[in-house]
Amino acid sequence: MAVDPFFPHPIYAVEDSDTPSVPRVLIAPHRYIQADGVLDHLGRYLSIVPSTRPAVLISEGGQRRYAARLIVGMKLAGVHPVAETFGGECSTEEIERVVGALRKADAPVDSVVAVGGGKCLDTAKGVAYRMALPVVICPTIASTDAPCSAVSVIYTEDGSFKGVEWFPVSPALVVVDTGIIAQAPARYLVAGMGDAVSTWYEARTCFANPKARSVVGARVTIAAQAIAELSARTVFDHGVEALLAVEQGEVTEALERVVEANTLLSGVGFESGGLAAAHAVATVALTAIPKVHHHFLHGEMVAIGVLTQLALEGDVNEARRVGSFFSSIGLPVHLGQIGLDVQRDAEALEAAMASAMQFPIIHNEPFEVTAESLLAAALQAHKLGIEVSGACGDVAYKELHTAPV
Repeated sequence: MAVDPFFPHPIYAVEDSDTPSVPRVLIAPHRYIQADGVLDHLGRYLSIVPSTRPAVLISEGGQRRYAARLIVGMKLAGVHPVAETFGGECSTEEIERVVGALRKADAPVDSVVAVGGGKCLDTAKGVAYRMALPVVICPTIASTDAPCSAVSVIYTEDGSFKGVEWFPVSPALVVVDTGIIAQAPARYLVAGMGDAVSTWYEARTCFANPKARSVVGARVTIAAQAIAELSARTVFDHGVEALLAVEQGEVTEALERVVEANTLLSGVGFESGGLAAAHAVATVALTAIPKVHHHFLHGEMVAIGVLTQLALEGDVNEARRVGSFFSSIGLPVHLGQIGLDVQRDAEALEAAMASAMQFPIIHNEPFEVTAESLLAAALQAHKLGIEVSGACGDVAYKELHTAPV
């Protein structure tokens, strides 16, 4: 079905003009709610939107786990949901399938609610845009900073990176139940920490480079820079405690802080603070290698991207410090930990880093980046990561990667 794509860049900023204008822009969700048990009150929160007949996009597993809670809470609030099963991939085909199904519903829906992981949430944003409806986001894991953004990462049906869709409106409501997060596999929370830490290093680079642009083509605000820095600092300060809480299935203050960092701070921080080499490596280069894309989480690939970016920027001491922290919580710190062998996979790595050059954010770095320099940085980071893993140990990594997800 035809839909006019939304491109924020020519709206927020005009550079090729007699009167250029590149303003500072901050983007954020309309409302953010986080606590243990808040999913039970979603029906009441929907009055803010307002919505009384939401479409609820949720996987089959999510229906088994959360449907009863959702139905009870919504009925008490006089809300009548229409459930639609998420197919598993955030693809154009899946978005169009859901839109078609909802348009055939007995009565029109007035919002789109997503309950699930990042791809389910991104799919719901695409559905809501095509139907001109508000979107409500309810993440069940804290593995990425996707929930708060007005952007979706689109994949092909087989899971390869395809592109990005932007939307003119941010989520109307983001509801994060930390009780659910605490019961999810710890690997998801740890992956989210990798994404949250990256937000600061990429925003720092974008803020320092006058030519850098945020994901909407604007300049970085000092608010976004501060939020991005707080995102990383919160993870550094409370990440180990938060991981322990999830391993014990408990909601603690440390977990609340890290979930907020992974979700809200990192979400606002990346969207308004800008992205750079770390996400070019993670989102384009590493997802182009099937055995990496299919077996590792986005935040795990971002962790490798962060170390690569720091090596690229010549900040080896900071790369070592960040790598040591990553190692302590179980994030990968060298290519071997994401299933790559620098000898056997040399050709794939070379092609992957070359593909990253097609992603505009790579040019937010304050110097020229080539496929060769990016590959060299990735290999330097790999060598450093092996040293860090040898010094700090890989117990946390092995524990996360032997547990089921």
